[in-house]
Amino acid sequence: MQNSSDSYPKFAVVGHPNKGKSSIVSSLALDDSVQIGDTPGTTQIKRGFPLKVDGKIIYELFDTPGFQRARRVLSWLKAQEKVSADKRSEVVKRFVIEHREDKRFRDEIELLEPIIAGAGIIYVVDASKPYGAEYEVEMEILRWCGQPSMAILNLIGEEDYREQWKSALGHYFRLLRTFNPIEATFHDHMDLLESMAQLNEEWTRDIKRAIDVLEGLYNQKVEQSVDLIIKGIQRSLSHVYTKSIKGEKATKVEESSAKSSYQKQIIKYEKDTEREIEHIWNHRSIEKAKSNLLLDDIGLFSKESASIFGLSQKELIITGASAGAIGGLGIDLAFGGQTLFLASLIGGTVGGVGAMFGFDNLYEVKVLGRTIGKRELTIGPMKNINFPYIILGRSLYHASVIAKRSHAQRDRVSLGEEEFYTEQVISGDMRKKLEKVHVKLRSGEQPSDELLGEYREVVIESFLALLR
Repeated sequence: MQNSSDSYPKFAVVGHPNKGKSSIVSSLALDDSVQIGDTPGTTQIKRGFPLKVDGKIIYELFDTPGFQRARRVLSWLKAQEKVSADKRSEVVKRFVIEHREDKRFRDEIELLEPIIAGAGIIYVVDASKPYGAEYEVEMEILRWCGQPSMAILNLIGEEDYREQWKSALGHYFRLLRTFNPIEATFHDHMDLLESMAQLNEEWTRDIKRAIDVLEGLYNQKVEQSVDLIIKGIQRSLSHVYTKSIKGEKATKVEESSAKSSYQKQIIKYEKDTEREIEHIWNHRSIEKAKSNLLLDDIGLFSKESASIFGLSQKELIITGASAGAIGGLGIDLAFGGQTLFLASLIGGTVGGVGAMFGFDNLYEVKVLGRTIGKRELTIGPMKNINFPYIILGRSLYHASVIAKRSHAQRDRVSLGEEEFYTEQVISGDMRKKLEKVHVKLRSGEQPSDELLGEYREVVIESFLALLR
């Protein structure tokens, strides 16, 4: 029985070395700090990983070493005076006490200690390997512990021997569940918790409450991610860079330097948003791949980014027409040489709006007189119709990959192995609501709370579609 002072459910994740125990702990604890490795013995001591929400622990998982001398332990247990089943847990406890300083049984002591202290048992096997009778020794020791227990079948490799395992495991464990911690989704996590709630009637209420809390937290993370994405879009579209110049007109060097600074700031907005979203989903040690096609390699200001994350030329024309944006403003609608371009002079000396290729001149470039002998070069705000959809598409894609990523994954994040097109998650009706805000931001106005509310609804709906 667990103490009332720490009555939240506890589970010891146990089994043979290298069967995915640490990965399961990492996945269920939503913690990517759990040490995971392919070498036997990566976990040498038990370690608790409590899952906290708002400072309160809702359950705790213990990562434990694998069995090393299971046969010797079972022999010792059976060599004791004959005891009834209800007394066997006391014999296991006595083994732990008497052998705590015996280095030969260090691993067994580490994995048994949380169990005799009241933790439930989650026994992990690799069901991609054939069942072997040697596992029965481990399972028999766990049965002697007398704690509520379940077995998880983890398919690490390509083969599938689950039917073999189920026939054997059913003799030792109340529940059997298949769970791949590397590929597990949030809904897989919740389904497994539902199963864990059945292990012990005393834990049911706490685990049900944990499920409710985690579902609420998930929805909160979705909304926080969307708010960050919208904030990033607002900052990027309305950003204006200002640089003092000496002459009546900006030199090519001054204009080129100003454009570079302008782009760097918008890129920084995107990177800041990405880091904050990774923090929200508790992925703090993510390493992005550099060898694959991904966001870091597809520049924000590039034709590739426009073609993957932006709208098609047809959708751009429709969007531009519906926004009344065609005519009067020089706007590149399509990239790659297919443009609808009309230039207009906008007060003072205008460096240009619109371009045939890329994003080199897709924002206002103005030279404004301030006082005698002092002039300023300003760049921005962004006038390109496609640009907010590119930012939105990239942001939604990044956020969906992060939100769906299991904390048990240790491979590098590859953002680009799947095709992504903004039109797949943003319909024409959605774009009309989005464009109302984009038009305001392009003109330097602040959208109303009502328009921003509609915008937020569209982005949340699109994000949820990607998470399914």
